[in-house]
Amino acid sequence: MRTSKTGFLMLLLVLGMLTSAMTLPAAAETAAHAALPYPNAETPKAIDRGELTAQSGPTQLSVTIALRLPKLDEAEKLLISLHTPGDPQFHRFLSADEFVARFAPADADVARVIAALSRYGLSAERTTATTLKVTGLPAEMERAFAISLHSYEVPAHGNVTGFTFYAPLTRPAVPAEISAAVEAVVGLDSRPSFRPTHEVAHGLLKARSTAPSVTPPDTPGNWTVADFADYYDVQPLYSRGITGTGRTLGIVTLASFTPSDAFDYWSAIGLSVNPNRLSIVNVDGGPGAPSDVSGSDETTLDVEQSGGIAPGAKIIVYQSPNTYQAWVDAFAAAVDANSAETISTSWITWEWFANLENGPVTDPITGRTVGFTQAVHELLVRAAIQGQTLFAAAGDGGAYTVNWYLGCYGPYSSSQPSSCSQPLSVGYPANDTAITAAGGTTLADTLEFCLNTACTPPYYTVKIPHERVWGWDYLEGYCKAIGYNPITCGIFPYGSTGGVSIAFEKPLYQFFLPGTQRSQPRQIYEVGEEIATEDDVPLFYALPSLYPGRNVPDVSFNADPETGYLLYYTSEPSGVFSVESGWGGTSFVAPQLNGVSALLGESLHSRLGLLNFPLYGLALTGQAYKGPGAPLHAIPYGNNWFYHGSEGYNLGVGLGTLDVANFADILRGQF
Repeated sequence: MRTSKTGFLMLLLVLGMLTSAMTLPAAAETAAHAALPYPNAETPKAIDRGELTAQSGPTQLSVTIALRLPKLDEAEKLLISLHTPGDPQFHRFLSADEFVARFAPADADVARVIAALSRYGLSAERTTATTLKVTGLPAEMERAFAISLHSYEVPAHGNVTGFTFYAPLTRPAVPAEISAAVEAVVGLDSRPSFRPTHEVAHGLLKARSTAPSVTPPDTPGNWTVADFADYYDVQPLYSRGITGTGRTLGIVTLASFTPSDAFDYWSAIGLSVNPNRLSIVNVDGGPGAPSDVSGSDETTLDVEQSGGIAPGAKIIVYQSPNTYQAWVDAFAAAVDANSAETISTSWITWEWFANLENGPVTDPITGRTVGFTQAVHELLVRAAIQGQTLFAAAGDGGAYTVNWYLGCYGPYSSSQPSSCSQPLSVGYPANDTAITAAGGTTLADTLEFCLNTACTPPYYTVKIPHERVWGWDYLEGYCKAIGYNPITCGIFPYGSTGGVSIAFEKPLYQFFLPGTQRSQPRQIYEVGEEIATEDDVPLFYALPSLYPGRNVPDVSFNADPETGYLLYYTSEPSGVFSVESGWGGTSFVAPQLNGVSALLGESLHSRLGLLNFPLYGLALTGQAYKGPGAPLHAIPYGNNWFYHGSEGYNLGVGLGTLDVANFADILRGQF
């Protein structure tokens, strides 16, 4: 639940800091169509309204065909060479044109795909080097991909209006004559599928003053980017005049936002920024007007945090509808344009659900089609080869992403159709090996919680002596004191998502690293009929045991809402602007890393590429945690409900937290 901080708003008005009259270019205008709500525990199961062809009339559909990289193995090898100090290819990143000339599908091959689709009545155009936009009537789509499309309706619920989507009853079959060239067909399922990764503080935390100081320190829970910069040692870069000037930040998001909120935030904390620094690219028609239910607060904080840490940088917001197709199209647009040196996203789904999107490739472990995830992976590989640095929020579900995603916290009972099991699980896209996964910590602090409705003394005190892995297990004593267990109290499984992927194998940069693990045995996904999202989602699935998967997260910053941040936000239902404290989630860490990387890029006069290589290289060579110039700080305290902190790498926070100035010095020595 959102709390308006009207007192602080009045303070800002008195100080004259607001810049609401600031306007943006016409490019920032958002499409007028309704925004899609993101899925949560209150989203009702969709009602099957029957065959789409019987209801849609002559309306055309659009899908995206992702084309395979013909020389993917060569591209993956080049990615490693580009990030290996001493290699002749080290940091000789390719331009977009050079990548296309060397690795993209040939024009003649693309023309053959387009011609084959035209024989089914479908029209296709090349939108990026590796994607086609294909349009046609529902019946033509059904004939081309051997499917039956049905229309579904999600009823109105709470303050969320009802909406419809379409999806196939069976897996599509790519026409044989083009199957060798096609990685995935994305868009035959148009349901909203991703969730943002922001959270708010527990509702019973004693209210603290929300008036920030322009210079740190502010109390945890009221942090601004100035506090972040002070705590994680960014200030030495600012002292050298490094602000991200000449760099461009990219943000991939699935909800639109109110740009004046970001300018208000930057102004309130004393940042001088270019009023024309923001550009907005509406992908696939854009996500619609700003709205709370679509996740506009997520986009707002992404822009505020990344742009606040790198106030001299320009920002491009690639915003699209909340669909798998638009996700592919947004990343394809950002990578193909190659304008942003650094890119972050803070949206997530359970990695196995991502495998359910229609595509022609079969995963040997799960037996599921994973064309979607492979298509995006190839885009991320291209980004790294071009020197782009990408970040994704790991998630806020602790070690149990699927429970957080479904809003069902277990345990499972066959007699309860609304119950679910508790498998250890991680999220997508942070599990991809070609992106840096952002985890979260809790700051050292003393918290006071209300024990009565009036919130008067005495209070329940929780002392956090050290920065620790974010996991709300530290609130179990308080919950017990007020008569709740972790589930009924609303603290399980919230925390820094970490674990072992069952979709991506362990990458080279994590080989031989102490602290990495294989997937745990006997992990069962089992849900009642009321929880299964659609008919194509089984009620039971045994996750692979001891799978040597990619470990997440990679690196962390403060993400716990109890010790978190301020957000400046205009709520859509009321249109009221407010300044709100107690915000957090790993969605803060991904854009913070985005901003930090813009500073590093300016400092080094270079693109950085995939940051995982230098980060893990420090750990593997013993340089990570030693001495006053250590670039990383280990987090040996706390847990995310299963995985514990440690002196090195762990599945709660990854390698630990970054000392930005020290890391910059280390990188400078490698160039």
